[in-house]
Amino acid sequence: MPKLEIELNVEQLAEALRALSPEELETLELLLDPELLEELRQRRKAAREELARGETLSEEELFSSL
Repeated sequence: MPKLEIELNVEQLAEALRALSPEELETLELLLDPELLEELRQRRKAAREELARGETLSEEELFSSL
């Protein structure tokens, strides 16, 4: 990945962070927390395995209590 360097003071950094969308903030959080990213990868893997084994709820079961 190419390296990019810019100079920002704290106020400029805060303004840039405030301008991020919720999705961009979520991505930033994942990039800053490798343990969280790994946990999500493990959950995704487990969910795919459960789906393959037919151990997930149907839509009807999932939404029947609403």
